Amino acid sequence: MNYIKQLNAVFPMFYNDPRLNNSHISLYMALFFYWNLHRFETSFFANRTELMVLAKIGSRSTYHRLIKDLHDWEYIVYLPSKNPNQKTLVKMTDYCTSSGTVTGRTSTLMARYRPKNVPASLYTKQKHTYKAAVPGIPTTEYTVIDFFKINRWPDIEAQKFFNHYQGIGWKIGGKIPIVDWQATAKNWMLKATSLQKENTLNGMSHFGDNLKTTNDKNYGEPL
Repeated sequence: MNYIKQLNAVFPMFYNDPRLNNSHISLYMALFFYWNLHRFETSFFANRTELMVLAKIGSRSTYHRLIKDLHDWEYIVYLPSKNPNQKTLVKMTDYCTSSGTVTGRTSTLMARYRPKNVPASLYTKQKHTYKAAVPGIPTTEYTVIDFFKINRWPDIEAQKFFNHYQGIGWKIGGKIPIVDWQATAKNWMLKATSLQKENTLNGMSHFGDNLKTTNDKNYGEPL
């Protein structure tokens, strides 16, 4: 039994069957789990207590109502035992054979609840809607910060780099698109290093406080 084709057949029927609620589907999937454990045999025994826990059903009366509904609506065949010490015998309706064709037993049910109103998206693989990263452009500011940290540069310099090229559309000179932003970042570092050396010779620092301010300035004194 092809369980993938089985689920592909039954879920559109769930979608189009207004009688079902989430508890019915939960119990069906719990029974399907047992069916899988029994290698998809024609019938199998299932423990009511375990089924209630697995399907998150709180009361016996609810369980019996749900499993009887699934039986009446031909999703399963429920064969309760009169002996309280015996487990429940269940037969799962096989909606598809191994070749994927509908079995004769379920042809009436399929005709009655044919999934004609099921949206096509249910059968279509969903495509990703995220926007792919543009070549040569960092995905986020944090990507740039991490790159600058690896090269032992402060976060403020990474933010300057990101904000500068973000503002001009990641183009060199505002005209040529950047092909490799990491190479451009390294050039930025080289220029900043050169500027830092030049400022050091002139008594200024690229990263320092060139205003020469202090935290204990007396604002009562005239400028």
